[in-house]
Amino acid sequence: MRTVVIFLVLIITVSCSQKKNQLPILGTPDIIGEDTIYPTVPNFEFTNQLSQPVTNQTFHDKIYVADFIFLTCPSICPKMTNELHKVYQNFENNEHVLFLSHTIDPKNDSVPLLYDHANSLKVNHKKWHFVTGKEYKIHDIAENGYYAAAYKDSLAPGGFAHSGGLLLIDKYKHIRGVYDGTSDKETKKLIKDIALLIEEQF
Repeated sequence: MRTVVIFLVLIITVSCSQKKNQLPILGTPDIIGEDTIYPTVPNFEFTNQLSQPVTNQTFHDKIYVADFIFLTCPSICPKMTNELHKVYQNFENNEHVLFLSHTIDPKNDSVPLLYDHANSLKVNHKKWHFVTGKEYKIHDIAENGYYAAAYKDSLAPGGFAHSGGLLLIDKYKHIRGVYDGTSDKETKKLIKDIALLIEEQF
């Protein structure tokens, strides 16, 4: 009997420790009966640097990291891209992880320019998508899909205001973390959290 009790205690302890190691799901959930429904990234369709459509299905059964930048950004974007590139290098050969950068200035950031930008980073075009689309759709999904800021602001450097977050999305399209894209310390945390998420979901 005592052995059974000890075994049950160990199961409970392991279960609790696993839950503690899991990343939180961000956003306010809906409670429907006994179910807790967490918000997910809504459906989208953009065009990447290869002139190919990029949709939710592109990231089916994948973890991905998303951000919002623009190529003529004179402030935080180069730093964000540099930090995200470090993350890319850590998971370049991992089939479970993809990357998604949205331009918030699609009028100026054409597909050829996005292609050149990806080439300058020497990244796999199928691994890291740089996407463009209708400006209002990109700004809308930033605010209402990823809870990030992205909008025109004549007083902001480059004419756009946007958050500098790197967003970690799980394979169920839940946001599992937001990281300061200008911080090396936050980048290291993101790399560790992606590893945790891979362990959790695959």
